Amino acid sequence: MDTLRPSQDPERIGTYALLARLGAGGMGMVYLGRSPGGRLVAIKVIKDEITDHPEALTRFRREAETVRAVRGAYTANLIDASLSAPPYWLATEYVAGPTLSHAVRERGAFPADTCLRLFAALAEGLASVHGYGVTHRDLKPQNVILSPQGPQLIDFGIAKGAEDTALTRTGLAPGTPGFTAPEVLMRNQVGAAADVFALGATIAFAATGRAPFGSGPMDAVSYRAVHEEIDLVGVEPRLAALIRACAAKDPAERPRPAEIIALCAVGSALSEDPHYLALGSLGEEVPETAMRGPHDMPTAGPGYVPTRSPSQAGYVPTLAPQGMTAPHSRSRRRPWLIALAVTAVLGVTAAVAVRLLPDGKDGAQAQGSGKGPSAGDVSPGLTGSPQPVGDQTPKGPPQFIEQTAPSGDSWSGKDHACVVPSEEAADLHFQYSVTAGDDSLTDGVPSGKARIGYRLKYEDPGLDPYYLSVAVKPPHELDAQGHATTKGPNRQLGMMNKVTNMYAPVQTDWKYFTYPDDFVYRSGGKEFPAIALSADPGEWTVTLRHVKSVKDYKSVVCDGFMAE
Repeated sequence: MDTLRPSQDPERIGTYALLARLGAGGMGMVYLGRSPGGRLVAIKVIKDEITDHPEALTRFRREAETVRAVRGAYTANLIDASLSAPPYWLATEYVAGPTLSHAVRERGAFPADTCLRLFAALAEGLASVHGYGVTHRDLKPQNVILSPQGPQLIDFGIAKGAEDTALTRTGLAPGTPGFTAPEVLMRNQVGAAADVFALGATIAFAATGRAPFGSGPMDAVSYRAVHEEIDLVGVEPRLAALIRACAAKDPAERPRPAEIIALCAVGSALSEDPHYLALGSLGEEVPETAMRGPHDMPTAGPGYVPTRSPSQAGYVPTLAPQGMTAPHSRSRRRPWLIALAVTAVLGVTAAVAVRLLPDGKDGAQAQGSGKGPSAGDVSPGLTGSPQPVGDQTPKGPPQFIEQTAPSGDSWSGKDHACVVPSEEAADLHFQYSVTAGDDSLTDGVPSGKARIGYRLKYEDPGLDPYYLSVAVKPPHELDAQGHATTKGPNRQLGMMNKVTNMYAPVQTDWKYFTYPDDFVYRSGGKEFPAIALSADPGEWTVTLRHVKSVKDYKSVVCDGFMAE
């Protein structure tokens, strides 16, 4: 929950006084508001810049209609809406509690018993939504609020009724990579079974604390969702079997919500679960100004943690996602019934899972998954304050590169791509990741920081050193003293780390660098600390450059992330 910004946020929407920012999404801003009678509501306001797009308005109106129609214990009910003239907005019940993504980020993976209770509760919620003839189409950890009474499904922005047509552009599937079912990605075939796939992926995230199909560019994650198995390393066998059943590639093989509830076989309510109860402390308190009604009467308790946009981590796959093909045909038998039964009969209580890698080697994590380290891993990158710099080391590469011309590298959050293509192709087996701590699936990256990493997927002895420089730049340029300005677009290189040989000491080890800790801004022969991400909210660009000398370098990767 963030304070309002007087220069950007209105004081009121309709009859509701605005109290705080709850979060931002692709279509607009979500505010905490208070009715004249003192009731707290969540108000979603569509962005001014997209109000002229008929498709966006149609989608927003459909969201309002869907929320109005779907009323139940697992959804926030619609209270009010204005859909006839700008500003377009809708107000729903305010749900107190953290999102599932926030809870996992702060407390780690859930115990298996808690996951089963959450599984059953969300399956019951989906059954209720499907009973209205609606599919959610974007179930994910950011869209599940863990209220004291139980989980709540939010954000029906792309939900689809039985009579609705798709509102996506040609070639683009609805949903979020890693949680979108293969049949949706391949054929835009949307149905209740796709929600079950997303439910399985969501519980996998809760059980592991990791993105279910790894992180990386959207096409790479989607490719793995279509062709590779969901990440269940370390998950309790019975729970893993049920998740695996929900994440079956063939929608006909997935259990229905009612079957999931029966298979979970929970004997107590989720709201009574000790781990779940402890998550209530993660809810933010409503600001003092929000807790006083017109007559100085308290009107609210704990607040709602804003949802975040998906992590824009980067990954260079060794198999091109453009070449997606349909998974091979499967029998109509549902093997999860047998697997779950065998697990229950054997009474397995613990397991250490080791996955077979695609090339036949064994290991705890498949190579090329793009998952990066767990929250407990220690980064081998530079840490602490930057060291004094010299332009050139006695032997080898420069410590930093120097700008010789305006830089056109710029990442677009709308397109999730850079405007200018890279100048040089990376090694076929080169992998990288870009993770921002304010994203939803961050693998332990603290809020307000970003982590960039890279490695070579396969060992290749005899290669000459390959030097890389990482640059991170905000939307606007910095002044000569390294302070943020409003001048844009940013044609500078940005903040840089020290040039590093990506092949040393081990080619296949991930090398990570944390922003702003490991980066500096260089100007006029002087060195300044890197600015905070919050100093210039918006689209930040990350560029990896192959360095031959202080003024001879070419970009091999351009990516980015959103900062608030």
